[in-house]
Amino acid sequence: MKRLHPASILVDRTNTRFAVADVSLAQRLLVRKERRQYLMRVNVLIPVFNRLEHTRKVIAALRAQTVVDNIRIVVIDDGSTDETAEFLAAQPDVTSIRGDGNLWWGGAIEVGLKRVLPDCGPEDYILFVNNDTWFGPTYVETLIRCSRENRDAIIGSVVHEEESDPPLTGVGPRLNINRIAVWDILAELSEEERRNPKPLYKADALSGRGTLFPAELFKRHGTMRPRFLPHYMADYEISMRFARTGVQLLVSSEAIVYSPPVYGAHVSNTSSWKKHFGRRSPHNVFQRAAFYSLIGTPLQRLTAPLRMAAFMIIRTAHTLRAKK
Repeated sequence: MKRLHPASILVDRTNTRFAVADVSLAQRLLVRKERRQYLMRVNVLIPVFNRLEHTRKVIAALRAQTVVDNIRIVVIDDGSTDETAEFLAAQPDVTSIRGDGNLWWGGAIEVGLKRVLPDCGPEDYILFVNNDTWFGPTYVETLIRCSRENRDAIIGSVVHEEESDPPLTGVGPRLNINRIAVWDILAELSEEERRNPKPLYKADALSGRGTLFPAELFKRHGTMRPRFLPHYMADYEISMRFARTGVQLLVSSEAIVYSPPVYGAHVSNTSSWKKHFGRRSPHNVFQRAAFYSLIGTPLQRLTAPLRMAAFMIIRTAHTLRAKK
């Protein structure tokens, strides 16, 4: 894998751009007191609620990155009731934002964006990361390289799950907007390709479990929509909105996030009411209706609620027939 030399991530934050070709010059710039104004920055936004052990682990992984001098860690703590707040307050290299418990994922990311975007230059990035993930030391460097090699594309990560064989358990979303269907690219891969994936995959959307965005996209095309999508599918919507402007959505198989065997929200043991109407449920009817009403063509947006209702009836009927 091609490594990013420190000289390759130096940019001028003023109106005058320059490329540093001389390594010795780059080294001299790095030790100058004002070097911070020249460094490209990756603003890592991590929404958290409790689970302090996970937060410790992801922060440690970020501190071990090869481009750690270019990373700003921003943790949005949405009213944790464990010792998360005390831990974050003791971390001098972490910017901590405290919520009241009503931000959810989309609102937490929105608060984080409002904090970092005013300071972002044209070469900066925003990285969405969940706190129940960790990664190797070249992870952020790999995301940056892939974005630059693909015309400032948005780059997502593959998911490797502990104790899984093969370890690859997630690549990226495929969507059929007309049929109100979402599945993972993983379902399209052979057993051999799951063990030896291609370097890059084109996705229809990208998740918040490790996605790098050029910061300028948020300034040009807007930020999150927490009023409509407070939690699930907020990440899909923002990436698809940017894709409609011509930006590529790619997943790098070299950018790996590791997850425990159980992560996210699991609704298999919840009531039908909570499964379809609970805010923490990925099957929340209102959030799904809002999502499909925000993506696609004008006609697809207009007809989204009707199509959702129709396909829910069809799929329920198929399920009932299968049980007979």
